[in-house]
Amino acid sequence: MFSRVRSQQGLAAVGATLLGYGVMILAGSLGLVIPYAVAAVVALAGELALATRYAETAELLAKAGVGATFRRLLRDLSVVLLVLAAVRPGVAGTVAVLLPAALWTLAVLTTAVTKTIDGRVDPPAYTRNIDLGALRRVPVPPAWARGLAGLRMPLLNVLLVPAAVVAAALDRVAPVVLTGLVTLVAGLVTAVVLALTALRGRGGTPGVLPAVHDWLAREQPEVALYFAGPAKDVYQANMWLAPLEATGRRAVVLLRAADAFGQLADTRLPVICVPAGVDFMNLDLGSLRVALYAANVGANIHLLREPGVKHVFVGHGDSDKAASVNPYSKVYDEVWVAGPAGRERYARAGVGVLDRDIVEVGRPQLAGVHTFGSGATDHAFTVLYAPTWEGWLDDDPYHTSLVLMGERIVAGLLAAGNLRVVYKPHPLTGTRSPKARAAHERIVARIRAAGGDTDPTSLDGAAHLVVTGRTPALFDCFNVTDLLVSDVSSVVSDFVQSERPYVVANPAGLSEDEFRRQFPTARAAYLLSADCGELTKILDVTRVGDDPMTEARRELKEYLLGPAGSNPMDRFRDEIGRLCG
Repeated sequence: MFSRVRSQQGLAAVGATLLGYGVMILAGSLGLVIPYAVAAVVALAGELALATRYAETAELLAKAGVGATFRRLLRDLSVVLLVLAAVRPGVAGTVAVLLPAALWTLAVLTTAVTKTIDGRVDPPAYTRNIDLGALRRVPVPPAWARGLAGLRMPLLNVLLVPAAVVAAALDRVAPVVLTGLVTLVAGLVTAVVLALTALRGRGGTPGVLPAVHDWLAREQPEVALYFAGPAKDVYQANMWLAPLEATGRRAVVLLRAADAFGQLADTRLPVICVPAGVDFMNLDLGSLRVALYAANVGANIHLLREPGVKHVFVGHGDSDKAASVNPYSKVYDEVWVAGPAGRERYARAGVGVLDRDIVEVGRPQLAGVHTFGSGATDHAFTVLYAPTWEGWLDDDPYHTSLVLMGERIVAGLLAAGNLRVVYKPHPLTGTRSPKARAAHERIVARIRAAGGDTDPTSLDGAAHLVVTGRTPALFDCFNVTDLLVSDVSSVVSDFVQSERPYVVANPAGLSEDEFRRQFPTARAAYLLSADCGELTKILDVTRVGDDPMTEARRELKEYLLGPAGSNPMDRFRDEIGRLCG
C-alpha cells in the first residue's frame, strides 16, 4: 500500500513539474510575469521532489526522453522568452540574454574533458591484498568541479529564473545580464580547473595492469575463484572465500565488476578485479590449474577459454530449483555438488552433464553450523523465516512463499507467543517483483510494530529481528534457530546440516506425496500450505521436543550433504589437490 501511494505521489510530482514548465514557456512567450512566477515555483518544487523523494520516478521520466537535461533546456528557453517579451531589450541586451547558451556550450566541452580525466582516474584493474609497488598517482579535479562538470553545469542557470521575474517586473534587463555573467564565470572557472587537471594528467596510465601482470608472474597462483556477476549477487562468491583460503593453496579471487569488488566480503586472499574483457583476456593466467565458478554468467567465457585449466562449477548452494541444473553447466570440466542428491538431480534433468564429471565434495561452508540443538542456552524458542526471492520468471507465482503467504506466516508466528522470530529474506528479494518488495516491506513493518529490531548487529537477546544485511550471516542465524521456515532453496539443504526441524512452504497446494517427489529436500520437512493452517500444530510438536521427523532428517542429511562423519573441508581440499596435480 505504501509503495503504491508513493508511486502515485511521484506521478503527481511529474505531472506538476511538466505542467509548470509548459506554463512557463507559454507565459514567457506572452510576457505574463505573475503566471510565469507561479509556474516557476511549481516546476522548481517538482524538481526538488523528483531529485530527493521520487528518484525512481525521475529515472522513468528520463527513459521517456524527458530527463533533467531536457527540462533544464525548457527552463532556460522560458527565461529568454520572458525577457524578450516583457522587457524588449535592445541589440546588446538581446545578446546578453543569450548568456545561458554560453553556459550550455561550456557544459558540452567539460563533458569531453571529464571523460578524458575519468579514463585516467578509473583504473583498468582493482586489487586487494596485493603489493603492486609504487604506482604514479593521477591528478583528480576537486569534488566541486566534478560536481558541476558536464550537463550538470546548466543547473546554475536556475538562478536566472528569479532574475528574469525581477527583470520583467522592473522592465530592465540588468538582473538577467548580471546573473548570467555570474553563472558563466562559475562555469569558466570550473572548465579551467578541469582543463588544468587534464593537462597535468598527461603521460599515460598509472601502470596498474602491468603491475598486475608482474604480480601474476611472480606469485604464480594455481587456484582461482572466478566471479563475473554484479554487487547484488556477490554473496555467491563470498560463501567460497573461507573454504578457498583454508585449502592453503596459492589462490586468487578474480572479479569482473567494480561494484562487486567493493562489496566482496573481508578475506586474506589476493583479489584482482579487471572489468574490461580485453584487459582480462590479456592477463597471463598460465600458472592456474583450477578455476572455480560460483555462478553461470556469460562473461565466464573470458576464463573458460584459458587452456590448461580445469574449470569447475561449484555454484552457490544445492537446491531443487531449476537453477541448480542449468544446461550451461556442461561447459565445465567438472561440476561439484554436495552429495548424492546433486548427482541424481543432474541425472533426472538430462541437461548434458555427464555423471563421470560430477564430484561430491559436501558443503565446506557448513563446518561452523552446530549439529542439533541451537547452541544457545536459556533462550526463547527461535523461528527463522528465510524465504527465497521471486526468481527470474514472471509466470512462476510459487517460486517464493513471500508474496502469497509471507505475511500470514509471520503474523501466525508473532501471534503464537513465547517465541522469537528472525526474518532473513534472500538478498535479491524485491529486485524484480514490486509485489515481493511490497510484501517484504509489510513484514518488516509488522515485526517493527511487535517491538522487533530491524537493523541488528548481533543475534543476542530475545527481540524479534529483521536481518537484511551481510551480517549477521545466514549460517550464524542457523546457530540460534530452533525451527526454520523456508522455500524450496539451498537454505533448506544447508540447514539440514543442523538436523533441527524445518518447514517448507507449499504455496501451490500440491499433495504431500507429490511435493516430496518433486522436491527431495522436503522429504524430512513439515509442509505448510498457503493458508498456514498447519502452523500451530507444527509449533506445538517442535517446541515440546517430541519431533517425529528427527530420524528422517539424519537420513536426508547424508543424501543431501554426503556421508556422516566425513569432513567436507577435507574433501574440498583433497579435490583441489587432485586437480592441481
